[in-house]
Amino acid sequence: MSGGGGEAVSGLNMSRRIRRTPFTSKVEAHGVRGFSVVNHMLLPKAFQASVEDDYWHLREHVQLWDVSCQRQVEIAGPDAERLVQWMTPRDLSGAEQGQCLYVPLVDDKGGMINDPVLLKLAGDHFWLSIADSDVLLWARGLALGAGLNVSVEEPDVSPLAIQGPKAELVMAAVFGERVRDVKFFGFAHAKFCGERQVIARSGYSRQGGFEVYLNDAQLGPALWDALWQAGEPHGIRPGCPNLIERIEGGLLSYGNEMTRDNNPFECGLEKFCDLDGPADFLGKTALCRIRDKGHAREIRGIVFGGEACPPCGTPWPVMAGGSDGEQIGQITSAAYSPRLSQNIGLSMIERPHWQAGQKVTVHCADGTARPGVVSDLPFS
Repeated sequence: MSGGGGEAVSGLNMSRRIRRTPFTSKVEAHGVRGFSVVNHMLLPKAFQASVEDDYWHLREHVQLWDVSCQRQVEIAGPDAERLVQWMTPRDLSGAEQGQCLYVPLVDDKGGMINDPVLLKLAGDHFWLSIADSDVLLWARGLALGAGLNVSVEEPDVSPLAIQGPKAELVMAAVFGERVRDVKFFGFAHAKFCGERQVIARSGYSRQGGFEVYLNDAQLGPALWDALWQAGEPHGIRPGCPNLIERIEGGLLSYGNEMTRDNNPFECGLEKFCDLDGPADFLGKTALCRIRDKGHAREIRGIVFGGEACPPCGTPWPVMAGGSDGEQIGQITSAAYSPRLSQNIGLSMIERPHWQAGQKVTVHCADGTARPGVVSDLPFS
């Protein structure tokens, strides 16, 4: 992988339209083997010889992930809470300062706009830590259209994730023992190089860990080096969200498993929709209608046979029963799980067929038709 903003070995043509991160020089120095682009910013996608090697290491040790592409939409001002509540069906009236909340964002038809983590910094100050869609522009449009007294900006904040069972040891070495007291999906503040940083016990894995919401991009290399040095006794490696671990854990990816064509019920997010309470949000009427009528499909796991499946670059048809059955869904993310010794995937499945144990056939990109069954999530 070339440095200095040049052309990547993977063929990704770097330019100013694709933003580097405060940690890009570090991941390049550590041998990143490819990037993706999320929110117009680089996301490292591979370091180790294989995704399986990376998977086992993540489950047993600790990794450092550049997830700066997880941009923050900062909403602040007298009408900040009103705007944030208008964007999500989750009732935020009980949210406390220092709390992280997973919040589906929906449009007027109940379609998913994004599924960020909300950080409540103060009663009139919030961050939305977003997946890959232009929430900043959408939020600004809502605020302007409604004439709200609020500021909507993208701050100079770049998350760096420390993930894996040894993450707490590394974090305590850099930020002090108080970091152990941060609750799951909570955050606290700590100083680094004299700057106040937000530290959350969160991350895009099921292995536990933290995210440092770096304030001041110039401190990126210093933060990386400090965490790396603290992690060396614990076998730290550079890493990135691991496909196998994500699928096993039933962690959805916006743009893959769900888009604006899907509603929260289809995505298994019904518990985050407070439809009978006083919360006023965009799409409430639409979601009430969908709830009363019943949604037609829902995200499920698929376990399927054959040799280790190829990468899932385009959706794979899922058929009811044999290969000549009707199409009842499509796999959007798939991988071979070395722990479970089987292929696993994520798929929206139509209502009559979504019960666990339903027999299906998966048509993979390599031309094979593989027998499988519907599974609950997460995989066990």
